[in-house]
Amino acid sequence: MVVATISDIIKRYGSEEVLLGAGGEIRSGDRIGLVGPNGCGKTTFLHIVSGKEEADAGTIDIHSSQKVGLLQQQMDTPTHQTVWEFAAEALSELTTLIQEAEAVAAQMAKVQDNESATRQLGDHYDRLQHEIEQLGGYETDHRIERVLQGLGFSETELQQPVNQLSGGQQSRVLLGKLLLSEPDVLLLDEPSNHLDIQATQWLEEYLSSSHQAMIVVSHDRYLLDRVTNRTWELFQGTIESFSGNFTTYWKQKQQRVETQRRTYERQQAEIARLEDFVRRHHAGQKHSQAEDRRKKLERIERVEPPREIQVPPMAFPAASRAGDIVLRVEHLSKSYEQTLFDDLTFTIQRGEKWGILGPNGSGKTTLLQCITSDVAPDSGRVILGTGVELAYFDQKLTNLDADLDLLEAVRPDGAELTEQQRRDLLATFGLIDDVVHQPVRTLSGGQRNRALLARLSASQANLLFLDEPTNHLDLWARDALERSLNQFDGTLLFVSHDRYFLNRVVDHLLVFDTNRCRIVEGNYEMFLRLSLVRDNGTSAQQRQQEDTERRTSKSNRPPNHTTKRRRKFPYRKLVDIEKDIENEETQIDNLHQSLLLPEVLRDGQRVKSIRSEIEQRRSELATLYEHWEESVELN
Repeated sequence: MVVATISDIIKRYGSEEVLLGAGGEIRSGDRIGLVGPNGCGKTTFLHIVSGKEEADAGTIDIHSSQKVGLLQQQMDTPTHQTVWEFAAEALSELTTLIQEAEAVAAQMAKVQDNESATRQLGDHYDRLQHEIEQLGGYETDHRIERVLQGLGFSETELQQPVNQLSGGQQSRVLLGKLLLSEPDVLLLDEPSNHLDIQATQWLEEYLSSSHQAMIVVSHDRYLLDRVTNRTWELFQGTIESFSGNFTTYWKQKQQRVETQRRTYERQQAEIARLEDFVRRHHAGQKHSQAEDRRKKLERIERVEPPREIQVPPMAFPAASRAGDIVLRVEHLSKSYEQTLFDDLTFTIQRGEKWGILGPNGSGKTTLLQCITSDVAPDSGRVILGTGVELAYFDQKLTNLDADLDLLEAVRPDGAELTEQQRRDLLATFGLIDDVVHQPVRTLSGGQRNRALLARLSASQANLLFLDEPTNHLDLWARDALERSLNQFDGTLLFVSHDRYFLNRVVDHLLVFDTNRCRIVEGNYEMFLRLSLVRDNGTSAQQRQQEDTERRTSKSNRPPNHTTKRRRKFPYRKLVDIEKDIENEETQIDNLHQSLLLPEVLRDGQRVKSIRSEIEQRRSELATLYEHWEESVELN
C-alpha cells in the first residue's frame, strides 16, 4: 500500500537552490534511509514532508488515514513537566479512553437493576474497549517505561523536570515521546544523536521490528544497515532510489556510477569523432557526408555525466619508524566523583590501530588526556616508545586557532610550509577555493574537522590520537578517512562511537564497561562475538535446550529438505568451545603482560618470540570463534 507520494518538490532559500524536483513513493513497511552530502537538503526535505515547512512547488499526497510524526532536534520551550509526564502525553488519547471506560464501568455497577440502562452502558463500554485495544491496550506505564529506559533514562531521571535536563537529554525525551505516539510515518533526523551505544542498539531493535513506514536520516551507517530496507540518495536537489540498506546501496552506487561513466565516455568519444569529421570536411569534397554526421549529432540524446558524489582524497604521509613498543600504559587509575578506570595496563605495538569504545562519561577522552599529560592520573604511568612523535585530534577542535584564516591555521607549530604547500594540503582534505581565506570560526563543523585532520597530516606524527574524528563528517568523508587511516603505516589510538568506522579500521578494542575495562583482539564485530559468548545471559542449560529444539525442528523437516550449511568443524559442545575461547584470551592477556617486564624488553629475541606466539594464538582464537558460530547454528 502506498502511504505517501512525494512529487517534484522544489525549495529555494533566496538564490540558493536546495531541492530541484525531489520525490518518491513511501509504501507501508518501508524503512528508508535518506543519505546525501552535508548541506544537500535532507532536513529541509523531512520538514516539507511533515508540513513544518512549505515547498515552493511540488505535491505531497499522504493518505488521509496516515499520521506523520517528525523528530524535532530541540524543544521550542522546555516544559516544567517531569520526563514521565511529558512522554505520557503521547498516550493521552489512550489514557482518556481508559478513564472513560472505568467511569462507564462504575456507572454500570450503579444501575444493575435497570436493564435498558445496563444494556446501553454495556454497548458503550464494548466500543471503548475496542478502541483501547486498537491503541495498544492497558499497559501504558509499561510502554512508557520500556521506551524511556531503552533510551537511557534511569528511574531517578524519569521524575526530573524536563527544563532541568541537558540539551542532549531533552532530545532523547523528544525521541521517546515520538516513538510512543506511534505515527504511521516516522520522519527521523539523526535519531541516534545523544545516545550511547547501548541506547542506540535498543533503538535499532525497536525500529527494525516496527511496522511503521519511516524515513531515517543518519550518519550512523551501522544503524542504517540494521534498520533500513531501502535507500534514497539526495544529491543536486533530486532523489535517486536504491533497494536495500546502506551497505547494499554503497555497492549498487559504485556499480551504477561505473555503468554511467562507461556509457557517458563512449558517447562523448562518438560525439567527438563526429564533430571532428564535420569540422574537417564541412567545406570540402565530403561536405554531404559531413552534413549527414551533423544531423546525426543533432539527433543524439545526450547522456548525463555520472551522478557521482565527489570524495576528498584524504591522505597521511609515510610515518617515520618508531620502536617496536610505541606506548605502554602501566597500572593507570583516574577518578573524579566516581572511578573511571583503575589499574589499567596495556601495550600498543608499532603499526597497530586501537579503538576505544564505551558509554558516554565512562572515561574514554580522559584516558587520552592522561596519556598526553593534559590530565594527571591518580596513579600509574605512561611510557612512550623510542622515536615516537605524537599528534592529537581534539573532538572540540580547539587545536585550530579560531581567529586565524584557514590557510594559516592549518600550519603545524614550527613547520615551514609555503602557501602552495598549505593549499595542496587543504585540497587533499576537500578544502579549496575561497574557503581557505575564511577565519576558522566561520567554518562549518565538517570543514573545521577536515582542517584539523589536514593539520595532523602535516605534523609528520607516527602516533595519532583521535578523539571522535568522524564527528561532523558526512558518509563520503568518513569513507575517505577510513581508507586513509587504513593506509597509514603509523600507529593509531582513537575514541569513536561510530561502530562502522571501528569495524573497518581497528585491530584492537579497549572497551570501557561497567566497573571494568577490557581488551578485545579484533574489531567491533569481534567484540560482538565475544559479547555473545560472555554476556548473552543464556545459561549452558538453556543453550542446550535451544539446541535440542533446533535438532527436533530439523528432524521434522520434509525428507527433501536440503541443509543450507555443512559442517566445517567436528561436533563439540558449546560450553567446551567457550572454555577454550576464554583460555586463549587469558593466554593472550598474559603474553601482553609479559611484554611489560624489563627483562623481556631488554631481550629482543624474546620480544619477537612472544609477539609471534600472540599472533599464533590470535589465529587460533579466530578459528575458535568460527567453530563457536557454527556450533550455535548446527548443534
